[in-house]
Amino acid sequence: MAQKANILIVDDEPNTLASLSRAFRLAGYDATVCDSALKALALAKTQNVDLIFSDVVMPGKDGLSFLQDLRAQGIAVPVVMMSGQAHIEMAVRATRLGAIDFLEKPVSTDKLLLTVENVLKLRRLESENLQLRQRLGKHEIVWMSEVMRKVMAQVERVAASESRVCILGETGTGKELIARTLHERSSRSAGPFITLNCAAVPAELIESELFGHEKGSFTGASARHTGKFEQAEHGTIFLDEIGDMPLSMQAKLLRVLEEGEVERIGGDKPISVDVRVLVATHRNLGSLVREGKFRQDLFHRVYVFPLFLPPLRERREDIPALVEHFAEQVCAQNNWKPMPFAPEAIEALSAYPWPGNVRELRNVVERLMLLATDGAVTPATVRVALPATPTGSASSRTSRGPLAERVQDFERDAILAELKRSNYHITNAAKSLGLERSHLYKKAEQLGIDIQKQRREEESEPSG
Repeated sequence: MAQKANILIVDDEPNTLASLSRAFRLAGYDATVCDSALKALALAKTQNVDLIFSDVVMPGKDGLSFLQDLRAQGIAVPVVMMSGQAHIEMAVRATRLGAIDFLEKPVSTDKLLLTVENVLKLRRLESENLQLRQRLGKHEIVWMSEVMRKVMAQVERVAASESRVCILGETGTGKELIARTLHERSSRSAGPFITLNCAAVPAELIESELFGHEKGSFTGASARHTGKFEQAEHGTIFLDEIGDMPLSMQAKLLRVLEEGEVERIGGDKPISVDVRVLVATHRNLGSLVREGKFRQDLFHRVYVFPLFLPPLRERREDIPALVEHFAEQVCAQNNWKPMPFAPEAIEALSAYPWPGNVRELRNVVERLMLLATDGAVTPATVRVALPATPTGSASSRTSRGPLAERVQDFERDAILAELKRSNYHITNAAKSLGLERSHLYKKAEQLGIDIQKQRREEESEPSG
């Protein structure tokens, strides 16, 4: 058998130790024997044990005391108790102390091996569930706001397809998190999720990173290198900051997207790849196309389903839930006790414009928990941790001057943001702002907003 679980048998009867160890070894398990609870406790501290079978009635320390000591010392190995003098009270006490099963002696070999199989299967499931919870916790998207509800509805709609998605948003808004979610909710979820930040790789190395190279194909190529596209076979490749990809590479990427084949540097034959491509950028790809910095034909290949991720300042309702989520992560990573945030501290965090978006919030939460005294985060701690004069985009600026001017600044920013988010669909923008369509046009005119000019400047899809 492939199983090589190590089973520790604790019993003061030599015949029992011999018969059980023989049965386990014949079934393909490793078996270690101990004739006393004290020896077994010392062994469990130093060796890797997957399962313990322990007698209850033994001279010196009995099996129940042994079980109690294991749990007191944080040894979480599953324990099956055995006894030839079993009764209900003993079984109940053993279960309360953490025993996973209780068997009455003599135990048949079939019953013994079935118990082992069930316990180890349960342990594997618990381990897999823990890993899954940790993975989902790390990549979990936390939201409460209406704007994020719309985003997640789009994610659900497009995830199951093979369509290419272009995720748009400012730095730190969680574009890679959305890409991972699209992958995990797709039919390719069992395959790999491979990422490449196009802005972080030098121009002379990006081709090798994406497509790989053969040994000796250039100076320093001492071995064959498999590129990201091959690594992502039957899965998803996420090209972050694609707007920063060099023009020379854009032509080569276009060929891969059109033909489904890559060719390693120094290779002499194309290699077929089955990969879904997701991209992201904080740049306006339409503007880059007009400026000649991004190929129009590549734009049409990757901009199949645009998905705009709003900045944190436009989803402030999510901040309390995000703070709680990040605080739990920080406590778990550092083995800290839960640390509450005062309501006033949450209000202060919600009022901050967050130019660095969710990424900045995550870092600030950790900083606050390091600075906090008396086990709680207060408004005073927030004042120390946050910059005195935050900077950010136009929509996060602090208006100065008379109140009327400040209100106009706020209204102008709110309307421009909603127009951009709705792709200049006037009816949808007006509905989101709680205005009539005619009222939105009138308000825009009052605030000096030329909607048609803004549409032309901000439009992601290039003409011609």
